[in-house]
Amino acid sequence: MPAVGAGFWYRARSRLEFNMVTPSPEKAGVGPRSADLDDDELALGEPADARDHELEEFRYQVEDMVDDEESSGAAAERPDDGRPRPTVHRIELDEERIDQDAAKVVRRLVRAGYEAYLVGGCVRDLLLGRRPKDFDVCTSARPDDVRRLFRNSRVIGRRFRLVHVLFGGGKVIETATFRRAPEAEDERAATEDLLIRNDNVFGEAHQDARRRDFTINALFYDLGRGEVLDWVGGMPDIERRAVHTIGKPLVRFLEDPVRILRAIKFSAKLDLGITPETYDAIVEARKALARAAKPRLFEEILRLMREGAAHRALFLCWETGVLDVLLPELSTFLAAREEDDDRVWQLLQEIDRRTVERGPLDDVVLWTVLLSEPLREACDGARDRVETAHDFLEGVVDRLNVPRRIAESIRRIVALMPRLESGRGGRSSRTPHYPIAMEVLDIYRAALGDAADGAFDAPEGPNDSAAITASTERRPRRRRRRRRS
Repeated sequence: MPAVGAGFWYRARSRLEFNMVTPSPEKAGVGPRSADLDDDELALGEPADARDHELEEFRYQVEDMVDDEESSGAAAERPDDGRPRPTVHRIELDEERIDQDAAKVVRRLVRAGYEAYLVGGCVRDLLLGRRPKDFDVCTSARPDDVRRLFRNSRVIGRRFRLVHVLFGGGKVIETATFRRAPEAEDERAATEDLLIRNDNVFGEAHQDARRRDFTINALFYDLGRGEVLDWVGGMPDIERRAVHTIGKPLVRFLEDPVRILRAIKFSAKLDLGITPETYDAIVEARKALARAAKPRLFEEILRLMREGAAHRALFLCWETGVLDVLLPELSTFLAAREEDDDRVWQLLQEIDRRTVERGPLDDVVLWTVLLSEPLREACDGARDRVETAHDFLEGVVDRLNVPRRIAESIRRIVALMPRLESGRGGRSSRTPHYPIAMEVLDIYRAALGDAADGAFDAPEGPNDSAAITASTERRPRRRRRRRRS
Protein backbone atom coordinates (compact mmCIF):
# COMPACT_ATOMS: atom_id res chain seq x y z
CA MET A 1 0.00 0.00 0.00
CA PRO A 2 1.45 3.43 -0.90
CA ALA A 3 2.58 5.72 1.89
CA VAL A 4 -0.23 7.94 3.19
CA GLY A 5 0.32 11.18 5.05
CA ALA A 6 -1.08 11.84 8.52
CA GLY A 7 -3.21 14.67 7.11
CA PHE A 8 -5.09 12.26 4.87
CA TRP A 9 -5.82 9.88 7.74
CA TYR A 10 -7.17 12.73 9.86
CA ARG A 11 -9.44 14.01 7.07
CA ALA A 12 -10.53 10.51 6.05
CA ARG A 13 -11.33 9.40 9.58
CA SER A 14 -13.14 12.67 10.32
CA ARG A 15 -15.25 12.42 7.20
CA LEU A 16 -15.95 8.73 7.85
CA GLU A 17 -16.98 9.33 11.46
CA PHE A 18 -19.11 12.32 10.47
CA ASN A 19 -21.07 10.26 7.94
CA MET A 20 -21.14 7.00 9.90
CA VAL A 21 -24.33 6.49 11.90
CA THR A 22 -23.95 4.96 15.36
CA PRO A 23 -24.38 1.18 15.06
CA SER A 24 -27.17 0.56 17.53
CA PRO A 25 -29.83 2.55 19.42
CA GLU A 26 -28.48 1.25 22.72
CA LYS A 27 -25.02 2.65 22.04
CA ALA A 28 -26.29 5.92 20.68
CA GLY A 29 -28.98 6.48 23.26
CA VAL A 30 -31.61 7.20 20.61
CA GLY A 31 -34.78 5.47 19.50
CA PRO A 32 -34.79 3.03 16.59
CA ARG A 33 -35.18 4.28 13.05
CA SER A 34 -38.48 2.45 12.74
CA ALA A 35 -40.13 5.24 14.71
CA ASP A 36 -39.53 7.58 11.75
CA LEU A 37 -40.88 5.22 9.07
CA ASP A 38 -44.30 3.82 8.37
CA ASP A 39 -44.94 0.11 7.70
CA ASP A 40 -44.75 0.43 3.92
CA GLU A 41 -41.35 2.12 4.05
CA LEU A 42 -40.04 -0.57 6.39
CA ALA A 43 -41.33 -3.32 4.13
CA LEU A 44 -40.17 -1.91 0.83
CA GLY A 45 -37.11 0.05 1.93
CA GLU A 46 -35.75 3.28 0.58
CA PRO A 47 -34.07 3.46 -2.84
CA ALA A 48 -30.43 4.48 -2.89
CA ASP A 49 -29.47 7.30 -5.26
CA ALA A 50 -26.14 8.02 -6.98
CA ARG A 51 -24.88 10.23 -4.13
CA ASP A 52 -25.44 7.38 -1.68
CA HIS A 53 -23.30 5.08 -3.83
CA GLU A 54 -20.51 7.67 -4.12
CA LEU A 55 -20.45 8.28 -0.37
CA GLU A 56 -20.55 4.57 0.40
CA GLU A 57 -17.69 3.84 -2.00
CA PHE A 58 -15.51 6.44 -0.28
CA ARG A 59 -16.31 4.96 3.11
CA TYR A 60 -15.45 1.46 1.88
CA GLN A 61 -12.08 2.66 0.61
CA VAL A 62 -11.22 4.30 3.92
CA GLU A 63 -12.40 1.27 5.90
CA ASP A 64 -10.20 -1.02 3.80
CA MET A 65 -7.19 1.17 4.55
CA VAL A 66 -8.00 1.21 8.26
CA ASP A 67 -8.41 -2.58 8.21
CA ASP A 68 -5.02 -3.00 6.52
CA GLU A 69 -3.42 -0.79 9.17
CA GLU A 70 -5.03 -2.56 12.12
CA SER A 71 -4.82 -6.16 10.90
CA SER A 72 -1.12 -6.65 11.66
CA GLY A 73 -0.42 -9.42 14.13
CA ALA A 74 -2.16 -12.72 14.81
CA ALA A 75 -5.87 -12.85 15.49
CA ALA A 76 -6.86 -12.98 19.14
CA GLU A 77 -8.39 -16.08 20.68
CA ARG A 78 -12.16 -16.28 20.55
CA PRO A 79 -13.60 -15.33 23.95
CA ASP A 80 -15.48 -17.98 25.91
CA ASP A 81 -18.91 -16.37 26.27
CA GLY A 82 -20.76 -19.48 27.36
CA ARG A 83 -22.33 -20.15 23.96
CA PRO A 84 -21.74 -23.40 22.02
CA ARG A 85 -18.29 -23.31 20.45
CA PRO A 86 -17.92 -24.25 16.78
CA THR A 87 -15.25 -26.45 15.31
CA VAL A 88 -12.86 -23.94 13.76
CA HIS A 89 -11.09 -24.76 10.50
CA ARG A 90 -8.28 -22.42 9.52
CA ILE A 91 -8.82 -22.09 5.76
CA GLU A 92 -7.74 -19.20 3.57
CA LEU A 93 -10.33 -19.16 0.79
CA ASP A 94 -9.40 -17.82 -2.64
CA GLU A 95 -9.91 -14.06 -2.34
CA GLU A 96 -10.27 -13.70 -6.10
CA ARG A 97 -13.47 -15.76 -5.89
CA ILE A 98 -14.89 -13.78 -2.96
CA ASP A 99 -17.14 -10.92 -4.00
CA GLN A 100 -15.47 -7.73 -2.80
CA ASP A 101 -18.76 -5.95 -2.19
CA ALA A 102 -19.90 -8.77 0.09
CA ALA A 103 -16.57 -8.51 1.90
CA LYS A 104 -17.15 -4.76 2.37
CA VAL A 105 -20.54 -5.44 3.95
CA VAL A 106 -19.07 -7.98 6.36
CA ARG A 107 -16.15 -5.74 7.37
CA ARG A 108 -18.32 -2.71 8.08
CA LEU A 109 -20.67 -4.75 10.26
CA VAL A 110 -17.72 -6.17 12.21
CA ARG A 111 -16.16 -2.71 12.65
CA ALA A 112 -19.50 -1.50 14.03
CA GLY A 113 -19.34 -4.15 16.75
CA TYR A 114 -21.55 -6.87 15.28
CA GLU A 115 -20.90 -10.47 14.34
CA ALA A 116 -20.98 -10.92 10.57
CA TYR A 117 -20.04 -13.83 8.30
CA LEU A 118 -20.34 -15.09 4.77
CA VAL A 119 -22.78 -17.99 4.97
CA GLY A 120 -24.56 -20.73 3.11
CA GLY A 121 -24.11 -21.60 -0.53
CA CYS A 122 -21.24 -19.21 -1.22
CA VAL A 123 -19.08 -20.81 1.49
CA ARG A 124 -20.06 -24.30 0.32
CA ASP A 125 -19.18 -23.51 -3.30
CA LEU A 126 -15.85 -21.92 -2.38
CA LEU A 127 -14.87 -24.99 -0.37
CA LEU A 128 -15.85 -27.23 -3.29
CA GLY A 129 -13.68 -25.19 -5.66
CA ARG A 130 -16.62 -23.59 -7.49
CA ARG A 131 -17.31 -19.92 -8.18
CA PRO A 132 -20.44 -18.85 -6.27
CA LYS A 133 -23.24 -17.07 -8.11
CA ASP A 134 -24.46 -15.18 -5.05
CA PHE A 135 -23.01 -14.12 -1.72
CA ASP A 136 -25.12 -13.92 1.42
CA VAL A 137 -24.21 -12.28 4.72
CA CYS A 138 -25.56 -13.23 8.12
CA THR A 139 -25.16 -10.95 11.13
CA SER A 140 -26.19 -10.29 14.71
CA ALA A 141 -27.34 -6.80 13.66
CA ARG A 142 -31.09 -6.31 13.37
CA PRO A 143 -32.50 -5.10 10.03
CA ASP A 144 -32.87 -1.50 11.25
CA ASP A 145 -29.26 -1.52 12.48
CA VAL A 146 -28.03 -2.74 9.08
CA ARG A 147 -30.15 -0.12 7.35
CA ARG A 148 -28.58 2.66 9.43
CA LEU A 149 -25.07 1.47 8.58
CA PHE A 150 -25.65 1.33 4.81
CA ARG A 151 -27.22 4.26 3.01
CA ASN A 152 -27.25 2.16 -0.17
CA SER A 153 -29.69 -0.39 1.26
CA ARG A 154 -33.35 -1.12 1.81
CA VAL A 155 -35.30 -3.31 4.21
CA ILE A 156 -37.57 -5.81 2.48
CA GLY A 157 -40.08 -8.42 3.51
CA ARG A 158 -43.06 -8.49 5.82
CA ARG A 159 -43.01 -12.10 7.07
CA PHE A 160 -39.29 -11.93 7.81
CA ARG A 161 -37.40 -8.70 7.32
CA LEU A 162 -33.92 -8.63 5.83
CA VAL A 163 -31.76 -6.04 4.11
CA HIS A 164 -30.66 -5.72 0.50
CA VAL A 165 -27.41 -3.74 0.25
CA LEU A 166 -27.31 -2.30 -3.27
CA PHE A 167 -24.23 -1.88 -5.45
CA GLY A 168 -23.57 -0.83 -9.02
CA GLY A 169 -24.80 -2.91 -11.94
CA GLY A 170 -27.86 -4.09 -10.02
CA LYS A 171 -25.83 -6.24 -7.62
CA VAL A 172 -27.56 -7.04 -4.33
CA ILE A 173 -25.90 -8.44 -1.20
CA GLU A 174 -28.61 -10.04 0.91
CA THR A 175 -27.96 -9.44 4.59
CA ALA A 176 -30.03 -11.36 7.14
CA THR A 177 -30.15 -11.36 10.91
CA PHE A 178 -29.38 -14.62 12.73
CA ARG A 179 -32.52 -16.72 13.18
CA ARG A 180 -33.33 -19.74 15.28
CA ALA A 181 -35.71 -22.65 14.85
CA PRO A 182 -39.07 -22.42 16.64
CA GLU A 183 -39.23 -23.96 20.09
CA ALA A 184 -40.46 -27.55 19.96
CA GLU A 185 -43.15 -28.61 22.39
CA ASP A 186 -41.80 -31.12 24.89
CA GLU A 187 -44.95 -33.21 24.95
CA ARG A 188 -45.64 -33.25 21.20
CA ALA A 189 -46.95 -36.62 20.12
CA ALA A 190 -44.85 -38.65 17.74
CA THR A 191 -47.70 -38.79 15.24
CA GLU A 192 -48.40 -35.06 15.31
CA ASP A 193 -47.88 -32.94 12.22
CA LEU A 194 -44.22 -31.82 12.13
CA LEU A 195 -44.66 -29.27 9.35
CA ILE A 196 -42.95 -25.95 10.19
CA ARG A 197 -45.21 -23.00 9.51
CA ASN A 198 -43.25 -20.23 11.21
CA ASP A 199 -39.52 -19.73 11.85
CA ASN A 200 -39.34 -15.94 12.08
CA VAL A 201 -37.48 -15.68 15.36
CA PHE A 202 -34.17 -13.83 15.78
CA GLY A 203 -31.38 -15.85 17.35
CA GLU A 204 -27.61 -16.29 17.52
CA ALA A 205 -25.03 -17.66 15.10
CA HIS A 206 -25.04 -21.24 16.40
CA GLN A 207 -28.86 -21.29 16.37
CA ASP A 208 -28.92 -19.98 12.81
CA ALA A 209 -26.55 -22.74 11.73
CA ARG A 210 -28.64 -25.48 13.35
CA ARG A 211 -31.93 -24.31 11.83
CA ARG A 212 -30.60 -24.76 8.27
CA ASP A 213 -31.39 -27.81 6.17
CA PHE A 214 -28.11 -29.50 5.24
CA THR A 215 -24.71 -29.56 6.89
CA ILE A 216 -22.91 -28.33 3.78
CA ASN A 217 -25.13 -25.20 3.77
CA ALA A 218 -24.56 -24.31 7.43
CA LEU A 219 -20.89 -23.26 7.36
CA PHE A 220 -19.92 -19.69 8.32
CA TYR A 221 -16.78 -17.99 7.06
CA ASP A 222 -15.03 -15.40 9.21
CA LEU A 223 -13.31 -13.10 6.73
CA GLY A 224 -11.12 -11.33 9.28
CA ARG A 225 -9.66 -14.51 10.76
CA GLY A 226 -9.75 -16.69 7.65
CA GLU A 227 -11.68 -19.39 9.50
CA VAL A 228 -14.63 -21.64 8.71
CA LEU A 229 -16.96 -22.05 11.69
CA ASP A 230 -18.75 -25.39 11.84
CA TRP A 231 -21.46 -26.10 14.43
CA VAL A 232 -23.08 -29.01 12.56
CA GLY A 233 -20.33 -31.23 11.10
CA GLY A 234 -20.46 -29.70 7.64
CA MET A 235 -16.72 -29.84 6.89
CA PRO A 236 -16.53 -33.67 7.01
CA ASP A 237 -19.45 -33.80 4.56
CA ILE A 238 -17.69 -31.29 2.30
CA GLU A 239 -14.58 -33.48 2.35
CA ARG A 240 -16.50 -36.68 1.54
CA ARG A 241 -18.74 -34.77 -0.91
CA ALA A 242 -22.04 -35.88 0.59
CA VAL A 243 -25.46 -34.34 1.22
CA HIS A 244 -26.70 -34.92 4.76
CA THR A 245 -29.36 -33.23 6.85
CA ILE A 246 -28.79 -31.44 10.13
CA GLY A 247 -30.44 -33.73 12.65
CA LYS A 248 -32.54 -36.78 11.85
CA PRO A 249 -33.31 -36.82 8.11
CA LEU A 250 -36.86 -38.15 8.42
CA VAL A 251 -37.82 -35.48 10.96
CA ARG A 252 -36.24 -32.73 8.88
CA PHE A 253 -38.08 -33.82 5.73
CA LEU A 254 -41.40 -34.03 7.54
CA GLU A 255 -40.83 -30.54 8.97
CA ASP A 256 -40.39 -29.16 5.46
CA PRO A 257 -40.96 -31.68 2.61
CA VAL A 258 -39.48 -29.29 0.04
CA ARG A 259 -36.11 -30.16 1.57
CA ILE A 260 -36.41 -33.45 -0.33
CA LEU A 261 -36.19 -31.58 -3.63
CA ARG A 262 -33.38 -29.41 -2.32
CA ALA A 263 -31.36 -32.51 -1.38
CA ILE A 264 -31.84 -33.86 -4.90
CA LYS A 265 -30.93 -30.49 -6.41
CA PHE A 266 -27.66 -30.19 -4.47
CA SER A 267 -26.70 -33.77 -5.26
CA ALA A 268 -27.32 -33.28 -8.97
CA LYS A 269 -25.99 -29.75 -9.33
CA LEU A 270 -22.82 -30.20 -7.26
CA ASP A 271 -22.19 -33.85 -8.22
CA LEU A 272 -22.43 -34.99 -4.60
CA GLY A 273 -23.55 -38.25 -3.10
CA ILE A 274 -26.48 -38.58 -0.69
CA THR A 275 -25.79 -40.37 2.59
CA PRO A 276 -27.70 -43.68 2.97
CA GLU A 277 -29.69 -42.38 5.97
CA THR A 278 -30.76 -39.29 4.04
CA TYR A 279 -31.60 -41.29 0.90
CA ASP A 280 -33.78 -43.73 2.86
CA ALA A 281 -35.58 -40.81 4.51
CA ILE A 282 -36.32 -39.28 1.09
CA VAL A 283 -37.97 -42.52 0.00
CA GLU A 284 -39.94 -42.80 3.24
CA ALA A 285 -41.08 -39.16 3.41
CA ARG A 286 -41.78 -38.57 -0.29
CA LYS A 287 -45.58 -38.64 0.13
CA ALA A 288 -45.30 -35.64 2.49
CA LEU A 289 -44.59 -33.53 -0.61
CA ALA A 290 -48.34 -33.53 -1.25
CA ARG A 291 -48.72 -31.34 1.88
CA ALA A 292 -46.15 -28.75 0.80
CA ALA A 293 -47.13 -25.39 -0.64
CA LYS A 294 -47.87 -25.88 -4.35
CA PRO A 295 -46.06 -22.73 -5.57
CA ARG A 296 -42.89 -23.87 -3.79
CA LEU A 297 -43.08 -27.27 -5.48
CA PHE A 298 -43.52 -25.66 -8.89
CA GLU A 299 -40.52 -23.37 -8.33
CA GLU A 300 -38.29 -26.17 -7.00
CA ILE A 301 -39.01 -28.36 -10.03
CA LEU A 302 -38.01 -25.45 -12.26
CA ARG A 303 -34.79 -25.09 -10.28
CA LEU A 304 -34.04 -28.75 -10.89
CA MET A 305 -34.33 -27.99 -14.61
CA ARG A 306 -32.39 -24.70 -14.64
CA GLU A 307 -29.10 -25.76 -13.03
CA GLY A 308 -27.60 -27.69 -15.92
CA ALA A 309 -28.19 -31.03 -14.15
CA ALA A 310 -31.80 -31.77 -15.09
CA HIS A 311 -30.96 -35.30 -16.29
CA ARG A 312 -29.45 -36.42 -13.00
CA ALA A 313 -32.00 -34.53 -10.87
CA LEU A 314 -35.04 -36.02 -12.62
CA PHE A 315 -33.47 -39.48 -12.58
CA LEU A 316 -33.04 -39.21 -8.81
CA CYS A 317 -36.66 -38.06 -8.51
CA TRP A 318 -37.78 -41.11 -10.47
CA GLU A 319 -35.46 -43.52 -8.64
CA THR A 320 -36.62 -42.40 -5.17
CA GLY A 321 -40.32 -42.34 -6.02
CA VAL A 322 -40.56 -38.55 -5.71
CA LEU A 323 -41.73 -38.34 -9.33
CA ASP A 324 -44.68 -40.61 -8.46
CA VAL A 325 -45.96 -37.87 -6.15
CA LEU A 326 -45.16 -34.79 -8.22
CA LEU A 327 -45.59 -35.92 -11.83
CA PRO A 328 -47.25 -39.33 -11.92
CA GLU A 329 -47.96 -38.78 -15.63
CA LEU A 330 -44.23 -38.76 -16.39
CA SER A 331 -43.41 -41.47 -13.86
CA THR A 332 -45.99 -43.85 -15.35
CA PHE A 333 -44.65 -43.20 -18.83
CA LEU A 334 -41.09 -43.99 -17.73
CA ALA A 335 -42.17 -47.19 -16.00
CA ALA A 336 -44.12 -48.44 -19.04
CA ARG A 337 -41.59 -47.52 -21.75
CA GLU A 338 -39.45 -50.02 -23.60
CA GLU A 339 -36.18 -50.87 -21.88
CA ASP A 340 -34.07 -49.23 -24.59
CA ASP A 341 -36.28 -46.13 -24.90
CA ASP A 342 -34.16 -43.29 -23.50
CA ARG A 343 -35.88 -40.41 -25.27
CA VAL A 344 -36.79 -38.58 -22.05
CA TRP A 345 -33.25 -38.78 -20.70
CA GLN A 346 -31.77 -37.73 -24.05
CA LEU A 347 -34.03 -34.67 -24.11
CA LEU A 348 -32.98 -33.73 -20.58
CA GLN A 349 -29.31 -34.15 -21.52
CA GLU A 350 -29.84 -31.71 -24.40
CA ILE A 351 -31.46 -29.23 -22.00
CA ASP A 352 -28.41 -29.52 -19.74
CA ARG A 353 -26.04 -28.97 -22.65
CA ARG A 354 -27.86 -25.83 -23.75
CA THR A 355 -28.15 -24.51 -20.19
CA VAL A 356 -24.40 -24.83 -19.66
CA GLU A 357 -23.66 -23.12 -22.99
CA ARG A 358 -26.35 -20.42 -23.03
CA GLY A 359 -27.83 -20.13 -19.55
CA PRO A 360 -31.29 -21.17 -18.30
CA LEU A 361 -33.94 -21.76 -20.96
CA ASP A 362 -37.43 -20.29 -21.01
CA ASP A 363 -39.75 -21.81 -18.42
CA VAL A 364 -42.30 -22.77 -21.08
CA VAL A 365 -39.58 -24.60 -23.05
CA LEU A 366 -38.49 -26.50 -19.93
CA TRP A 367 -41.99 -27.61 -19.01
CA THR A 368 -42.92 -28.49 -22.60
CA VAL A 369 -39.84 -30.68 -23.06
CA LEU A 370 -40.27 -32.28 -19.63
CA LEU A 371 -43.86 -33.33 -20.37
CA SER A 372 -43.52 -33.76 -24.13
CA GLU A 373 -43.16 -37.55 -24.29
CA PRO A 374 -46.12 -38.53 -22.06
CA LEU A 375 -48.12 -35.69 -23.63
CA ARG A 376 -47.28 -36.90 -27.12
CA GLU A 377 -48.35 -40.42 -26.14
CA ALA A 378 -51.63 -39.10 -24.72
CA CYS A 379 -52.36 -37.17 -27.93
CA ASP A 380 -51.40 -40.04 -30.23
CA GLY A 381 -54.50 -41.04 -32.17
CA ALA A 382 -56.66 -38.44 -30.43
CA ARG A 383 -59.25 -36.76 -32.63
CA ASP A 384 -58.74 -33.43 -30.87
CA ARG A 385 -55.12 -32.91 -29.77
CA VAL A 386 -55.82 -29.55 -28.11
CA GLU A 387 -58.62 -30.88 -25.93
CA THR A 388 -56.58 -33.97 -25.05
CA ALA A 389 -53.61 -31.83 -24.06
CA HIS A 390 -55.91 -29.66 -21.94
CA ASP A 391 -57.26 -32.70 -20.08
CA PHE A 392 -53.74 -34.07 -19.60
CA LEU A 393 -52.44 -30.80 -18.12
CA GLU A 394 -55.37 -30.23 -15.75
CA GLY A 395 -53.97 -32.65 -13.18
CA VAL A 396 -50.50 -31.11 -13.38
CA VAL A 397 -51.90 -27.59 -13.01
CA ASP A 398 -53.94 -28.51 -9.93
CA ARG A 399 -51.17 -30.54 -8.28
CA LEU A 400 -48.33 -28.03 -8.74
CA ASN A 401 -50.16 -24.74 -9.19
CA VAL A 402 -48.67 -24.34 -12.67
CA PRO A 403 -49.53 -20.83 -13.92
CA ARG A 404 -52.27 -20.88 -16.52
CA ARG A 405 -50.10 -18.93 -18.96
CA ILE A 406 -47.56 -21.78 -18.98
CA ALA A 407 -50.21 -24.50 -19.28
CA GLU A 408 -51.96 -22.61 -22.08
CA SER A 409 -48.65 -22.10 -23.91
CA ILE A 410 -47.88 -25.82 -23.71
CA ARG A 411 -51.31 -26.64 -25.08
CA ARG A 412 -50.87 -24.31 -28.06
CA ILE A 413 -47.34 -25.55 -28.74
CA VAL A 414 -48.61 -29.13 -28.87
CA ALA A 415 -51.12 -27.99 -31.49
CA LEU A 416 -48.36 -26.26 -33.47
CA MET A 417 -45.82 -29.09 -33.51
CA PRO A 418 -47.26 -31.27 -36.34
CA ARG A 419 -47.38 -28.27 -38.68
CA LEU A 420 -43.87 -27.12 -37.80
CA GLU A 421 -42.46 -30.62 -38.15
CA SER A 422 -43.91 -30.94 -41.65
CA GLY A 423 -42.79 -27.44 -42.63
CA ARG A 424 -46.32 -26.02 -42.83
CA GLY A 425 -45.91 -23.01 -40.52
CA GLY A 426 -48.24 -20.68 -42.37
CA ARG A 427 -50.03 -18.18 -40.17
CA SER A 428 -48.67 -19.86 -37.06
CA SER A 429 -45.33 -18.08 -37.61
CA ARG A 430 -47.04 -14.86 -36.49
CA THR A 431 -48.13 -16.24 -33.12
CA PRO A 432 -46.11 -15.48 -29.94
CA HIS A 433 -45.72 -19.23 -29.33
CA TYR A 434 -43.97 -19.87 -32.65
CA PRO A 435 -40.36 -19.15 -31.48
CA ILE A 436 -40.80 -21.31 -28.37
CA ALA A 437 -42.32 -24.14 -30.40
CA MET A 438 -39.39 -23.95 -32.83
CA GLU A 439 -36.93 -24.15 -29.94
CA VAL A 440 -38.70 -27.24 -28.60
CA LEU A 441 -38.55 -28.82 -32.04
CA ASP A 442 -34.85 -27.92 -32.32
CA ILE A 443 -34.17 -29.58 -28.95
CA TYR A 444 -35.94 -32.71 -30.18
CA ARG A 445 -33.88 -32.85 -33.36
CA ALA A 446 -30.59 -32.19 -31.56
CA ALA A 447 -31.30 -34.79 -28.88
CA LEU A 448 -32.86 -37.59 -30.97
CA GLY A 449 -31.46 -37.01 -34.45
CA ASP A 450 -33.35 -39.00 -37.09
CA ALA A 451 -35.56 -40.50 -34.39
CA ALA A 452 -37.16 -37.08 -33.93
CA ASP A 453 -38.72 -37.19 -37.40
CA GLY A 454 -42.43 -37.82 -37.12
CA ALA A 455 -42.44 -37.53 -33.32
CA PHE A 456 -45.38 -35.15 -33.43
CA ASP A 457 -46.87 -36.34 -36.70
CA ALA A 458 -50.61 -36.71 -36.21
CA PRO A 459 -53.79 -35.63 -37.99
CA GLU A 460 -55.11 -32.28 -36.92
CA GLY A 461 -58.23 -32.22 -34.79
CA PRO A 462 -61.15 -29.89 -35.37
CA ASN A 463 -59.88 -27.39 -32.79
CA ASP A 464 -56.17 -27.39 -33.69
CA SER A 465 -56.35 -24.64 -36.30
CA ALA A 466 -58.43 -22.49 -34.00
CA ALA A 467 -55.91 -22.93 -31.19
CA ILE A 468 -53.04 -21.98 -33.46
CA THR A 469 -54.56 -18.74 -34.68
CA ALA A 470 -56.45 -17.73 -31.54
CA SER A 471 -53.59 -15.65 -30.17
CA THR A 472 -53.35 -13.59 -33.38
CA GLU A 473 -57.00 -12.74 -33.67
CA ARG A 474 -58.78 -10.24 -31.47
CA ARG A 475 -62.28 -11.06 -30.49
CA PRO A 476 -64.73 -8.19 -30.93
CA ARG A 477 -65.86 -6.67 -27.67
CA ARG A 478 -69.43 -7.28 -26.75
CA ARG A 479 -71.37 -4.09 -26.30
CA ARG A 480 -73.34 -3.78 -23.12
CA ARG A 481 -77.00 -3.17 -23.47
CA ARG A 482 -78.41 -0.29 -21.56
CA ARG A 483 -81.42 -1.03 -19.47
CA ARG A 484 -84.46 0.99 -20.22
CA SER A 485 -85.55 3.08 -17.34
